[in-house]
Amino acid sequence: MAFDGAYLYTIRQELLPLIGARADKIHQPSRDELIVHLRSREGTSRLLISTAGDTARVHLTSVSIENPAVPPMFCMLLRKHLGGGRLTDVRQEGLDRVLFLDFECMNELGDYVNLTLACEVMGRYSNVVLIGSDGKVIDSLRRNADVTRERVLLPGFVYELPHRTGRLNFLETDDDTIVNALLLAPDQRLDKALVGIFEGVSPLLAREWAFYVSHDGIRTGEMTQDHRDRLLFTIHETKRMLLENDCRFHLLSTPEGALKDYCFLRPQQYGALMVVKPMPSASAALDEFYAQRDLRARMKQRANDLFRLVMTRIERTTRKLANQRQELAETEKMEQNKLYGDLLSANLYRIEKGDTKAVLENFYEESCPQVTVPLRAELTPSQNAQHYYTLYRKAATAQEKLAGQIAQGEAELAYLESVFDVLSRAESESDLLLLRDELVQQGYVRNRSQKQKPPKQTPPMLFQSSDGFLILVGRNNRQNDQLTLKEAAKSDIWLHTQNIPGSHVILVTDGREPTETALREAAVLAAYHSKARDSAQVPVDFTRVKFVKKPAGAKPGMVIFTNQQTLYVKPDAALAERLAAQ
Repeated sequence: MAFDGAYLYTIRQELLPLIGARADKIHQPSRDELIVHLRSREGTSRLLISTAGDTARVHLTSVSIENPAVPPMFCMLLRKHLGGGRLTDVRQEGLDRVLFLDFECMNELGDYVNLTLACEVMGRYSNVVLIGSDGKVIDSLRRNADVTRERVLLPGFVYELPHRTGRLNFLETDDDTIVNALLLAPDQRLDKALVGIFEGVSPLLAREWAFYVSHDGIRTGEMTQDHRDRLLFTIHETKRMLLENDCRFHLLSTPEGALKDYCFLRPQQYGALMVVKPMPSASAALDEFYAQRDLRARMKQRANDLFRLVMTRIERTTRKLANQRQELAETEKMEQNKLYGDLLSANLYRIEKGDTKAVLENFYEESCPQVTVPLRAELTPSQNAQHYYTLYRKAATAQEKLAGQIAQGEAELAYLESVFDVLSRAESESDLLLLRDELVQQGYVRNRSQKQKPPKQTPPMLFQSSDGFLILVGRNNRQNDQLTLKEAAKSDIWLHTQNIPGSHVILVTDGREPTETALREAAVLAAYHSKARDSAQVPVDFTRVKFVKKPAGAKPGMVIFTNQQTLYVKPDAALAERLAAQ
């Protein structure tokens, strides 16, 4: 369900009890997000406002979000104007996707003024606008987000609402108006017609209404009076739920556990195709639905410079390896050059200076087949032989050096891909700082400040198998080394995805023989914390820690191992969450 006007109406109802609360703290965790702490006698509530195109929304949140060390300018402006302000009203125009938060604040002169925070939740045109008591824009999160001749969102301009299409508000429209709108609508699928007729109705809600009218699907031109009566009934029921604050919030997910949608009523259209999970509130549903998606997007935004650096290095190393492999393939002709040199040396008396070729018998083969040897006319026969020997020696030297350079390049590429995997799974600012510090130590990033203390290493991720075995998972390459080579006991089990970048996983045995359940769950964790997280079947190697070694000079996280066995498992986010909770 898109975050439509009807769902925003349920959020407004959740916020109404907070009228009288004060804006205690204001944070801006990322470019597209704001967190406003509203403090009341009952405690502090955190209001999340997101303007990201595909996740734009407003709701109360319980998710802890890490804030940047230096707050952005718009955050500082909101702190200046709204800090300590009292929430006086929460408004919504019809079912439009704009929520107004009115505050009574004190200005620099000590006078009370009324300010409004307009939260426009309109996909890629979403914005947050601070409006003064004179109705003019003080500033907006995205300046010029919607600059047209009719509407300018710049400081000093009068704030105007986004253009409304004149669609019907089903909370206020009577039955005759709805029926007339249906009769005038073009002949099309009923759910599409409903989206075009009503304001604040998402495709999911429109499909739910249409499903109640006819399970087989129906077009507007096919509707009978019975169909219209059924449609009016389900619209009235939705209206009652919203007006009486009697909504039933649900999350929809696939049988595999992938979240797909959310809504404020129990959907019937999917049957057994979707798993329906009830949620206690509108905000709780949004919190759970967007938590992981937002975390990944937020971390990717903060790690953009590292992503670009690592990707550039990967592309450069890949091109270099391709060129070196091509050069190595060309050196395979060196044996032919040696043969030519030997044949010429043995037949100097038969060759004259100025010859361009020599047809000689290859005495290395039993049948002595004839071989045509190209010659340089300006060289003597002896010089031609020495020329081929020189080519042979150069190729032999190049082959030896190229083999070492290719091995070194392959090791570097494997390391960079492991860094990229860790970067894509980073979950906090500290993870990024540790990764940046690792790249500084490896010489990929210049140290910005010599005086800055290195970040403190966070402990490895902890899990417990269903039958009580402790499982440790490394967060980055340096922690992988620490975990495997220093902290794990020799009898513990080491696991890693086969030829795929990922975390080192240690199944702590405490001298016991690991169970099949513990081994398989540890393998699932290894697959889940790897580049193959979204794959169906992942090979995971496991062996005793005593068989894992680190070659001299190897990069962080790079090890060799023997006596391994392999399990094929499917990454499972739900299992990882359950084992972490245990």
